[in-house]
Amino acid sequence: MASDALKELQETLPEGVYRMVAELLPEKLSDSKAKEFAKKVADEYGGMKVEAGESVGLVAAESIGEPGTQMTLDTFHFAGVSEMNVTMGLPRIIEILDGRKKLTTPMMEIYLKKPYSEGQDIKKIALMIRETKLHDIATEFSINVADNRIEAQLDLAKMRELGINEAVLAKALKFSAKGVIVDVKGGTLVLKVKAKEGGVSDVFKLKEKLRESFVRGVRGVTQVLPVKKNNEYVILTFGSNLKKVMQYPFVDEARTTTNDIFEIEETLGIEAARQAVIDEVYKVIETQGLNVDIRHLMLVADVMSADGKVKGITRYGVVRDKSSVLARASFETPIKHIINASLYGEVDNLTSVVENVMLNQPVPVGTGLPKLVSKNK
Repeated sequence: MASDALKELQETLPEGVYRMVAELLPEKLSDSKAKEFAKKVADEYGGMKVEAGESVGLVAAESIGEPGTQMTLDTFHFAGVSEMNVTMGLPRIIEILDGRKKLTTPMMEIYLKKPYSEGQDIKKIALMIRETKLHDIATEFSINVADNRIEAQLDLAKMRELGINEAVLAKALKFSAKGVIVDVKGGTLVLKVKAKEGGVSDVFKLKEKLRESFVRGVRGVTQVLPVKKNNEYVILTFGSNLKKVMQYPFVDEARTTTNDIFEIEETLGIEAARQAVIDEVYKVIETQGLNVDIRHLMLVADVMSADGKVKGITRYGVVRDKSSVLARASFETPIKHIINASLYGEVDNLTSVVENVMLNQPVPVGTGLPKLVSKNK
């Protein structure tokens, strides 16, 4: 029976691959066909395994580096939204692999639950997510120097569109501007400085600070763009704040993502961050029309996340943690590494490629891996 063939495969294949094969195997299959199928799967898996001594790091580096020379310095621009640019191509690859915490164009892709994913109230939801500051809903600011008072004329139509009422505005301003009396009446906002000794310059500084006061939305999300993607509406954002966005009840938190690897690590953990590295690099390579086996990207992602935190492939990240002194010295700042190793009495066991190449001896990969041991009589 087919189940007997599957039992044999279960001992050969990893759990994930076995489950996939079990789902694809037809239920009504003769014993001979099932055994033939199992043998082909086992042979295919065996042929795909990396042989002992294979220099997987060098192959991965070459496989990513060669297409990398053909990448363009690309930036994609969303028509109609001046701030919505997306870093792509070689700059984006460098950004990911260097493990940069400050991105050029941080973005989120927010998936929605039904019925909002079908377009219901899509504009209202997008505006709810976008960060709104006081200057976005005020048409004019004026200062009364005699009373240390700032007045702002509010755009009531825009406030209604954004779902902001007087109570919401007053609460937000009291939180961001402490020591200020806030009064909202009709279309006028009055802000009075409590301290009598506050000078004219202090009032001017307060006015500029209040212009940038956060009122509503998600901090850091300065632009939103609802788009239709595969028969459902998705909100693209300029700016990222994954933790805050996932708190909204209409957001599908299982699919919503950001291009900020470190934000994913902080919110969802290291496994999600590792997958994000693979997805983001693969997305760039695919967009450029290039072809790189995903296993090379998986190896890079594994190296970057092996210690439980995402580290860039730089002298401050992955390279700094290498056990070999000579390998660290070969990357950048050699004198610094060699002097520090001398001071601490470090020993280099010459177990990797770079240090053996530097010393002109066989590298421990391929045929250089086995060692001959003889017993002296």
